[in-house]
Amino acid sequence: MEIERWERSEEISDAEKKVIQETWSRVYANCEDVGVSILIRFFVNFPSAKQYFSQFKHMEDPLEMERSLQLRKHARRVMGAINTVVENLNDSGTVSSVLALVGKAHALKHKVDPIYFKKLTGVMLEVIAEEYANDFTPEAHGAWTKLKTLIYTHVTAAYKEVGWAQ
Repeated sequence: MEIERWERSEEISDAEKKVIQETWSRVYANCEDVGVSILIRFFVNFPSAKQYFSQFKHMEDPLEMERSLQLRKHARRVMGAINTVVENLNDSGTVSSVLALVGKAHALKHKVDPIYFKKLTGVMLEVIAEEYANDFTPEAHGAWTKLKTLIYTHVTAAYKEVGWAQ
């Protein structure tokens, strides 16, 4: 991935922040189950992503993945990070620092290709839209699309900052 092709996020309005936070409050009430659903779909749709997870990289069966304690633990961490972002949408400094930490850890320690964040946030949007269809109005979809881009933009900015080169 060329550094010149990093995406830019659109400003999320106050009304969109409110929609994201309202939707998220229902999603986060089922944090672990939703997180597991997101990760299972992510690994089923993008099996190459499993290469970064020694504990479950050889799992093919979604039921086996669902029972994996390591996958559940990672799902809780992912959902916790998203929760911190959503709770702090009005504090751009906190959002930036949380996503910078995530990006730097995944770039330096885990050596994860940043494209997987784009794929993961896309899967997150799909799962939330399906599981919370009544809450996922066109306005909510637009707001969440902006949040997805914001997450990807901030995480990949951290990759750029540390000089990511695969």
